[in-house]
Amino acid sequence: MTPLPPIRIAPSLLSVDFSRMAEGLALVERGGADLHHVDVMDGHFVPNLSIGPPVVKCVAKSAKIPLDCHLMVTDPVTYGERFAALRGNLDMGVTFHVEVVQDVAAAAAALRKAGVRPGIAINPPTPVEMLEPALEHVEMVLVMSVHPGFGGQKFIADVLGKVEALRGRYGWTKDIEMDGGIDRRTIASCVAAGANVLVAGTAIYGAADPAAEVGELRRLAEAARR
Repeated sequence: MTPLPPIRIAPSLLSVDFSRMAEGLALVERGGADLHHVDVMDGHFVPNLSIGPPVVKCVAKSAKIPLDCHLMVTDPVTYGERFAALRGNLDMGVTFHVEVVQDVAAAAAALRKAGVRPGIAINPPTPVEMLEPALEHVEMVLVMSVHPGFGGQKFIADVLGKVEALRGRYGWTKDIEMDGGIDRRTIASCVAAGANVLVAGTAIYGAADPAAEVGELRRLAEAARR
């Protein structure tokens, strides 16, 4: 049996105090964070706006760990290529939504050519079967466990079946990321289903000690895998 990829904790930039962003990034890095999850929203695919290329450029300058860009936008290739140009020496992943792309293979190829690792995301109402044509073209699948657009939502447990299907029915052995409502109460069920990249925003940046919270979430995740 092929071993699963390692557990990785990805604090979500959506929840950082933007007036002290560099300090926040450094704090979770000291706590052992593996990735900075960067939520990009265009106000079209989701009913909210968030950060764009100028902020990502600042993040890339301050960050010491890879960026994990989640594009909740209707034109992911254009924005993904712009972010790729800003990454500096950092490794970067760019994940786009299956709901907005007509030709997944072409989108993934364009992002690879730009120098980033392509991933595919799926919203809670979208059937897991929609992912099947994308799997051979991407390095990660992001299973949304809330409806995208806003932080602080309640975890949707029904999506765990998609993770189980990816690991079981589809034999997916690369990264599965989960994003939305992940905290001390929900992280174990995500890992037990097969997820290995865990995004947490409010749970980490809203904690009294964000660095310690990164470590606690990792401990719970590793325990769930055993």
